[in-house]
Amino acid sequence: MAAAENGSRILVTGGAGFIGSHVVDAYLAEGHEVAVVDDLSTGDRVLLPADVRLYEGDIRDQQLVERAFAEFRPQMVNHHAAQMDVRRSVEDPGFDADVNILGSIVLLDACVRHGVSHVVFASSGGAAYGEQEAFPATEGHPTNPVSPYGVAKVSVEKYLHAYHSVHGIGYAALRYANVYGPRQNPFGEAGVVAIFAHYLLDEREPVINGDGLQTRDYVYVGDVVAANLAALKGPETIVVNIGTGSETTVVDIYRGVVDAAGWGGARNHGPAKPGEQLRSAIAPVFAWETWGWRPQVPLEEGLSRTVDYFRQCREVAGPSDRIRGDGC
Repeated sequence: MAAAENGSRILVTGGAGFIGSHVVDAYLAEGHEVAVVDDLSTGDRVLLPADVRLYEGDIRDQQLVERAFAEFRPQMVNHHAAQMDVRRSVEDPGFDADVNILGSIVLLDACVRHGVSHVVFASSGGAAYGEQEAFPATEGHPTNPVSPYGVAKVSVEKYLHAYHSVHGIGYAALRYANVYGPRQNPFGEAGVVAIFAHYLLDEREPVINGDGLQTRDYVYVGDVVAANLAALKGPETIVVNIGTGSETTVVDIYRGVVDAAGWGGARNHGPAKPGEQLRSAIAPVFAWETWGWRPQVPLEEGLSRTVDYFRQCREVAGPSDRIRGDGC
């Protein structure tokens, strides 16, 4: 695949969401033309520049997707739209597969019809590898997902390989660690950094599930965006980890957010979540070898930036309002 040139047309699914909106901003800054498909179920129009074309709707809607491809004529697709709640995937695996697998196939079929040359796909590191055999997991680690969400992400990677083999579409599958940073939704089940920041700035104590010693690999959203820029350059097919390779406990995250927020009471622990993965960390070996990518933002700095963002939003919107994008 030839490297993306300035002025390429890139369709970003899920582009009004936490990570996708940052990717949209970065692509625009690099001189690309961007349009977005998003049903706004978890995203928000306010996160997008006013002049970015938004096709509001579900990626499973074939007519909507066809209209977006026919009108915008993308050369590349960045695919972030997803059902991303692991717990919901366990409760309703059919819905998860419908959105994450069948929705992706709708997009890939449109790519074939409209001559799209390359797809960047937001996959998952922790969910794809499941209970790891080695720490941190490299890209060669077995993929043994323990949730339907993880199964779906690995399945789409396999579909990308099949569509490349049959139709010649290039792809980069980015296996994300736990992404955090500004614009993350503090009102969901996931996104512990945003949840802690929201509660502590409101001088309330968040609940830590279980003993809080479960570990994750926390990577700052700005570093993830840099990987999405690098992924436009090729090679023709690649699956890469996008993480730090370091394990951090939930308790340590809580302490870091407390330090950044300047307030924290006694830690409030609740029951552990059944089936929760205990440890996760992924090593970005291929990203470094291929693109020279490695995370640049240390955890302490990333937590400080995130808390500052939520603090500024509260000054504008107040503690009881929905915290949104740059305009809050």
